[in-house]
Amino acid sequence: MRIIVTGAAGYVGQAVLARLLHDGHELTAVGHRRQVGWPPGVPARHLDLTDASAARAAVDGAEAVCHLAGLTRVRGSGAAVGPYYRANVVATLNVLDALVARRRDGDDPPRVVFLSSGAVYGPTGHAPVPESHPTAPTSVYGATKLAAEQAVGWYAATGAVSAVSLRLFNAAGSVRPGVGPDDSTLVARALAVASGRSPALPVNGDGTTVRDFVHVADVADAVARAVATPARRPARVFNLGAVPASVREVVAAVEQVTGRRVPVEHGPPNPADQPWLAADTTAARRDLGWTPERSSLERMIEDQWRIGGAQR
Repeated sequence: MRIIVTGAAGYVGQAVLARLLHDGHELTAVGHRRQVGWPPGVPARHLDLTDASAARAAVDGAEAVCHLAGLTRVRGSGAAVGPYYRANVVATLNVLDALVARRRDGDDPPRVVFLSSGAVYGPTGHAPVPESHPTAPTSVYGATKLAAEQAVGWYAATGAVSAVSLRLFNAAGSVRPGVGPDDSTLVARALAVASGRSPALPVNGDGTTVRDFVHVADVADAVARAVATPARRPARVFNLGAVPASVREVVAAVEQVTGRRVPVEHGPPNPADQPWLAADTTAARRDLGWTPERSSLERMIEDQWRIGGAQR
């Protein structure tokens, strides 16, 4: 299948490229960064998807688009409302419009796999959250992901595209040397302390806040399965998570894997932080046949430490 991967220069994008290439697909990588070590034989298009004409060029020839591009930081998104809406919503609309415009009568609708986020949910209590849980994002980032996800759903409802949205909670681990997640993520920050690049890990509150972690290779597996799953209307939505863990548990696992101490500096709780957020992945396991096989907390930290280069 001819697949365009947007956001291909990013952490998840590089894992998805590797997986889809392994599966034998014909790929084109789309990203805004030029200095990227693309897999051999994968052509790249360096484009800004917030420009409609660039989006049309990006999806030319596509049978499917894995739309992973966008801004991803929850904290700080409130101070960058315009950039987040342009990168996460306008760019998505441009990709969808471009796919609709190039479709001819009689063509099968192109497949869109959209990378959404667990940040679309509001307060969840202390039980894994299913896809049916009300959406009530508490950040600009979450709001933009929800708006883009809804646009994907409405376009799919017309039959112009077939679509799957994947609500990713927290990716960790690594599959390519030197490629790791955003340095603002919890595991990355804890490993920076273990490596000596940071003196201590700042923690809001007592460290009991729980988040759900999943190996980036398992995320890539879910994307590949979403590309291949039979088309259905309306769009499908699936959660992606694997291991709920508190900040304390992540710190303890980092110390165990690295053999180094991770000093913690506790500050006041952040009232905007949900105390517990974890994914119910029953639907993805049942309907995509997805199993997060690499997602033990220790394996994610080990891979990020040794493969992703966090120990340097």
